[in-house]
Amino acid sequence: MTDAVSKRRQKRLGDILIEKGYLRPEQLEEALEQQRLTGRSRLLGEILLSLGYCTEEQIAECLAEEHGLPFVRLELRYFDPKIVDLFPRDYIENNCILPLFRVRDELTVAVHEPSNLFLLQEIEYLTGLRVNPVVATQRDIRRMIASLPNSSVLVIDDIIDGAETADVTLIEDAIEDIGNLAEIAGQSPVIRLVNYIIFNAVKEGASDIHIEPAERCVRVRYRIDGRLQKALELPAHLAAPISSRIKIMAGMDISERRLPQDGRVNVMLEGRKIDLRVNTFPGQRGEKTVIRILDTRGVSLNLEDLGFSEDILTQLRIAIRAPNGIILATGPTGSGKSTTLYACLNAISSMENNICTVEDPIEYHLPLVNQFQVQEKIGLTFSKALRTLLRQDPDVIMVGEIRDEETARTAIQAALTGHLVFSTLHTNDAASAITRLANMGIETYLISAALNAVLAQRLLRRICTKCRHPYEPPRPLRRALERMGCQCEVFYKGVGCKNCRNTGYKGRIGIHELLIITDDIRDMIVAGASAHQIRKAAEANGMVNIRQDGFRKVQEGLTTIEEVLHAVGDIVELADIGAGGG
Repeated sequence: MTDAVSKRRQKRLGDILIEKGYLRPEQLEEALEQQRLTGRSRLLGEILLSLGYCTEEQIAECLAEEHGLPFVRLELRYFDPKIVDLFPRDYIENNCILPLFRVRDELTVAVHEPSNLFLLQEIEYLTGLRVNPVVATQRDIRRMIASLPNSSVLVIDDIIDGAETADVTLIEDAIEDIGNLAEIAGQSPVIRLVNYIIFNAVKEGASDIHIEPAERCVRVRYRIDGRLQKALELPAHLAAPISSRIKIMAGMDISERRLPQDGRVNVMLEGRKIDLRVNTFPGQRGEKTVIRILDTRGVSLNLEDLGFSEDILTQLRIAIRAPNGIILATGPTGSGKSTTLYACLNAISSMENNICTVEDPIEYHLPLVNQFQVQEKIGLTFSKALRTLLRQDPDVIMVGEIRDEETARTAIQAALTGHLVFSTLHTNDAASAITRLANMGIETYLISAALNAVLAQRLLRRICTKCRHPYEPPRPLRRALERMGCQCEVFYKGVGCKNCRNTGYKGRIGIHELLIITDDIRDMIVAGASAHQIRKAAEANGMVNIRQDGFRKVQEGLTTIEEVLHAVGDIVELADIGAGGG
C-alpha cells in the first residue's frame, strides 16, 4: 500500500472543503454536531451529502487531498476490462471498487472511501499485488461497473442535471440495418435518454412506462395514480435505438423484432434496487415497450395504511386469523389485490407459522415468508407448485391467482384439509367470485365448505391535500347521488397545484366490500343462488358494498364523487347523470 495512505494526515476533510470554498464554517459545525449525536457512526462526507452542503464530487476530491491520493473522473478508457476478472463480480459490486489497471506487481484501484484501510489490505491479500488506490465518486464507480459485461445490476443514480434536454442529436439517421442496433443502443446519448426516462418515472411515482412509436414521434407516457400522463415526445428515428437499449438491459433478444418478448432488469437508484418488468410488442410503426416498475419504497404493507374503513378492517382481521378456509381478493388488474394479500400475510406472519406463497411474479419480499416463483416455461404452473407446496408442511398458503379449475380445486382441497389459503380472482364484486368458481367447474358444496370471505376492491385517486377545496357539484349530479343513497353535505376537489402536477389528485386510496360467508350464505351457495341474490342477502345482513364505501370516502373528503362513479358507478345511473347534466 502506498505510503501516502499510511502517513499521518495534516489536514482534515472539513478544513480542506472550507479552504476550497465548497463549505462554510457554520455548515461544518452543523455537520460535526450531527456526527457527534450519532456517536460518529456516520462519516462526515455522508452527512454533508445528506444535508446538501456539498456534492459527491467535491467530497471525493477533498478526501483524495486529505489522504494524499489522486482524484480521478472515471472514463471507459481509464481501465482494462480484463483486470476485473481478478475479483468475483459480487465482491466488486458489494465493496464499490473498480480495478483499473496493473503495472507489473502494482494494481491501481478506484475507491470512494480511502480511509477503509482494511478493504485495501484485503485487496492486497486477494490479489498478491501492491495496491495503489485512487479516489473516485461512488456514482462514477457504479456507473463503470454497470458498463462491464454480464453486470446484473444497472446503476441509474444521479442522472445529469438538465437531462430533460439530453443531447440525442448524435443519432441523426433512421436505423435500417439490424446489425447496427447494438452499437447505436450502446452510444452514450441513448443510454442517458433511457436512464432519464426510467429515473424520472420512478421520481414521479409511476407504476408503468409506455414507450410508443407513432407516425412522427416516439411518445413516452407514465401511469401515475392509475392514469396515463404524457411525459416526453421524441424524434421518431429514436424508436429502434431506445427499444434496443431496453432489450439489452433486460437480457432480451435484440435481433428479434417480429415477436413479443418479456424480460426483467434490476436497477440501482438512490441506493436501493428497483425491479423492472419489460414487455415489447411489435406494431405497425415499431415495437411498443411497456416497463412495469416495482418500487417498494412507496408501498406500505400494513393493513392500517391501505384505506380500509374501520368496520371492514375489523372483520378482515378476524377473517385472516381463521385456522383454515379460503380468503379471496377480487377486482380488475391494478386494483391493489396483491398488495392487500401481502399486508394480510404480513399481519399474521410469525416464527410459529409456516407461510408459503406461489407467485408470478414475486412483487415484494416479506420476512418470515417462503416465496416461490412460478416457472411456466419449465412446467412449474400455479397448480403444480401448489400441489408440491402442500408437502412442505405449510400453515398458510398464498396463491398469486386462481386461473383455472385445477388450481381452484387444489386450493379448495388445501383449505378443507386444514390450511388457510389466500388468492385472487378477476371479478367485479365479491359475490361474483362464487359464480366464477362455479363456472370453472367447482361443485357448489365445495365452494360453500371452503370459502370464508371475499374482499372486492378498487383504487381511487386521492384528492391532493395541498390544493383541496370545497365546491358545489352540478344539481343533476347531486340529485343522482341522492338517489344512490349518497348523503354528503360538503364535496371536495383539488384545484391543481405543483404538488399534484395540476391534476388535483396525489396518491391513491382503496375502497372495499367484504363478503363474509355466513351459514345462510353457505346454504344459498349450495342451492345455486345467483351473485345478485347473494349480494342482496349480504347487504341485508349488514355488508357495506363497494360503492357505499366509496361514498364514505367522499364524505370524509378523501376522494371525489367522479372517481367513485368512474370505478363502480352503474351504467344506467351514469347515463342519467349525463342526460340531466346536459
